[in-house]
Amino acid sequence: MGGKLPSYHTIHQKSIVLKDVSKSLAHYFSSDRVFLGCTGKQSLRDDIAQSLIVDANLITKLVQQLHPKVPRAIRCYNLGFINSITRNIWSYCNGLEHDGVKEREYVQLLRQEIKTFRKDFKRWRKALMTMDD
Repeated sequence: MGGKLPSYHTIHQKSIVLKDVSKSLAHYFSSDRVFLGCTGKQSLRDDIAQSLIVDANLITKLVQQLHPKVPRAIRCYNLGFINSITRNIWSYCNGLEHDGVKEREYVQLLRQEIKTFRKDFKRWRKALMTMDD
């Protein structure tokens, strides 16, 4: 696990990539092309698509709040919240597969982005927490 420690800029860029891939996948799998504009019942895929977009946007916003100038308590909360959200996105991938999507390679692409983000995020989080001590 050697190598250079990821920087804030790297983590922020990866969160933006994760957001873009999530948004694209959500729009692709959503049956409501107007997206969130209807008032009737939504399908499971539409619910998952909506959750993907909300959670991916939230990750990017929370990463922006992880600057060293932000108080430690807020950073700790945001770090834990980002960890939880990435697990949720992984679960949404499982939900899409169980719902019967035929284009599993797109779901695998999102999973790969999550793996990449989480790997670097965990290393960066550990360094950030030890820096505060």
